[in-house]
Amino acid sequence: MTDIKHTIPRPEHPNPQFKRESWVSLNGEWEFVRDHSISGKARKLYQADAIFPDRITVPFCMESELSGIGDKDFCECVWYRREVEIDADTLANGKQTLLHVGACDYRTDLYVNGKYIGKHIGGSAAFTFNITSALTVGKNTIVISAEDRLRSGEQPGGKQSKKYDSYGCFYTRTTGIWQSVWLETVAKTHIAAFHFVTNVEASTVTVEAEVVNGASLPLTATAYWNGNKVGEATSVATANQCVVTVPLSELHLWELGKGGLYDLVLTFGDDVVYSYFGMRTLTLDDSALVINGKKVFQRTVLDQGFYPNGIWTAPSEQALIDDITRSMACGFNGARLHQKVFEPVFLYHCDRLGYMVWGEFGNWGLDLHRPEAWKAFVSEWVEILKRDYNHPAIIGWCPFNETKLNQDDDLIAYGVTLTKQIDNTRPVIDTSGWIHVEGATDIMDWHDYDQNPETFRQRYVDVANGTPIFRKDRCKAPLIPRFISEYGGIKWDVNSKLDNAWGYGDTPKTEEEFIVRFKGLAEALLFNPFITGLCYTQLTDVEQETNGLYTYDRQAKFDPAIFYEIFTQKAAIED
Repeated sequence: MTDIKHTIPRPEHPNPQFKRESWVSLNGEWEFVRDHSISGKARKLYQADAIFPDRITVPFCMESELSGIGDKDFCECVWYRREVEIDADTLANGKQTLLHVGACDYRTDLYVNGKYIGKHIGGSAAFTFNITSALTVGKNTIVISAEDRLRSGEQPGGKQSKKYDSYGCFYTRTTGIWQSVWLETVAKTHIAAFHFVTNVEASTVTVEAEVVNGASLPLTATAYWNGNKVGEATSVATANQCVVTVPLSELHLWELGKGGLYDLVLTFGDDVVYSYFGMRTLTLDDSALVINGKKVFQRTVLDQGFYPNGIWTAPSEQALIDDITRSMACGFNGARLHQKVFEPVFLYHCDRLGYMVWGEFGNWGLDLHRPEAWKAFVSEWVEILKRDYNHPAIIGWCPFNETKLNQDDDLIAYGVTLTKQIDNTRPVIDTSGWIHVEGATDIMDWHDYDQNPETFRQRYVDVANGTPIFRKDRCKAPLIPRFISEYGGIKWDVNSKLDNAWGYGDTPKTEEEFIVRFKGLAEALLFNPFITGLCYTQLTDVEQETNGLYTYDRQAKFDPAIFYEIFTQKAAIED
């Protein structure tokens, strides 16, 4: 397989947990059409001779500077086209060609050489099409259309603004492709998916794999630690399933702040997949996380994953790494990945660095009283859970955030049940914020933006004494919170250039006043023996929202060492 030569943005492999050697990035320049009337199919834009007047740089959305377009207006449909060269070897011996899309917002339709291949619905989940039957040796034309009806109430949008302008805590939209696109050549017999079950006590890892065209063939899993082989096992596939358990001769635990990853090579016939895993235990003790038998206080930060020139897409892999290390420099040991499903490359670096994260669905924009919205949620959330199941850094799931007072409790509870059916190894928060459904959530959490450290502290002293803080008009389960999963949000616009600067409470008058407030709010939670975690809002400013510890362009507003000293104090719940 060969590709048009050009400078490739985001050239790294898009999924470090599922890598093959035979792949080629399709990031870079594509032909592009804005289809405001959603008439592209009628106009046969999927045909090779259709007129595509613009050019766009994938994987950046059209609203972003890095796309080369920078059009921030609403557009409910866009089309992409490019040619790829396919050589004879790629199509020989029954080999299959897969087209992978990391994410495309929101409904995607794919055509190859004018032939309709299929559709995918969901703006944050990865998807794959087998395009072998439509390919020929030589030049091939790939066309992708993306419909994005953000204002319909039938699709999730996270923090994307439904107004023309950004405002408050709603930001620039993302339309169409926003994660990497790549081609991959696989053998006719190959591995389609897998997830790991780790057992620290037995020092084993079990691989549960889905395979294609491989009944009665052996699957071999080989584990490595620092390049040295530490385990290998083989099992024979039955139908399209294969389970193999690998005993490990060396046990190394995945730890917060350190990481610790084994490499894993899966061999199935001619198919070879490179992956990794981490060995750790995760349980709950009185709503506190216990990792490897040690109670952990969650010192997390709200991370929304927006970038000035890429919007939802980081400009580089290094930018993803830098956001994690910036957070850790402030004393945080993890993050709530808020109203956005983060890409696998980011999660890999969380795994590598030992940085724990909560996975969250960007449910804002969905009207959960409408059946169409539930169809959208169920299918995509299942895809997300399956994609990210193997990341040791993910320590919990949150399918909903700040749902409305008139929510359907049964449906919210179903969201938790669905999550646990896919993954029963992690805790689940039913709907973060204020409105827990009794019996549905594993951890009670609360969002509290009181800017007065003394009243903030006293409220949680009362909680520790057994007084619930939930108001009857805001919570349908009058229980006591353990995780203050949003607080702070102190405004600080270092440039004073924004007419619409937004944050919580009054802006401190001096830097000293900011630090005093910050310290008082943090210590009110750290030193409370009832509270098991905090999440400060937020890591960086986002457009007009100026309550980050860093500016939108990632400049520190204060010396991170100040925050590090505050957050690394021993919490009351810690041993």
